[in-house]
Amino acid sequence: MLTAKDIESTMLEMRDAEQAKILCRFFKTGKGEYGEGDKFLGLKVPQTRMVVKEAKSDIDISEIEKLLCSEWHEIRLCGLLLLVEMMKKALPSKSRPDNRAMALRRKEIASFYLNHTQQINNWDLVDLSCYLVVGNWLLCPSADGTMPDRNVLDMLARSSNLWEQRIAIVSTMAMIREGQFGDTLRIAETLLLHKHALIHKAVGWMLREMGKRDIEVLRSFLDKHSKVMPRTMLRYAIEKMDAEERKLWMAR
Repeated sequence: MLTAKDIESTMLEMRDAEQAKILCRFFKTGKGEYGEGDKFLGLKVPQTRMVVKEAKSDIDISEIEKLLCSEWHEIRLCGLLLLVEMMKKALPSKSRPDNRAMALRRKEIASFYLNHTQQINNWDLVDLSCYLVVGNWLLCPSADGTMPDRNVLDMLARSSNLWEQRIAIVSTMAMIREGQFGDTLRIAETLLLHKHALIHKAVGWMLREMGKRDIEVLRSFLDKHSKVMPRTMLRYAIEKMDAEERKLWMAR
């Protein structure tokens, strides 16, 4: 079985100092910035996914925990993407009917993820994992046949942690893809007056994704909130509308 040290050794050998400098600037790691102090190896996401592909069938969740505690951003991402792969294996499908063991496994993976949010500390780490872990867990029955309590999203949205707040809204991508918009609308209202641009962008993004599936639901939300929501959030939300309608909403 692979260990965290095996994966770390592989990724350290792939490091690129020049690319690391670019990533440090891109992910705002300077003093006072949202990614302050984070360290990069200089790997691109496809490189990390390549490592995940090789490791996903031969690693235990205890080793993933060690990856999540790494000082290196890309190694933490690798751990999160391995969790995504674990959740995929625990999801029901036509060829894999659901059962109690799978439901318990989903809860274990989602709980593990939520217990390690301190290590999920930049927007890419959130966006590439949360809806595939937390969102998919919330869409499937628990071991007792009931649905998981989606109030976990509200707790995350009310957190003082920026990344937990982003997890709350981006996790609703899974529900949006199933035509369920209530969670997105509710969390968007909770975060409507947030002060950070990363939340404005995330909320606007989810509203846009919702609008791609039901434009009238988006228009109804905008009718109620467009006059007070941050302009960045509004711009993201209306991005797929035609130019004339975008202009009308922005004029409000």
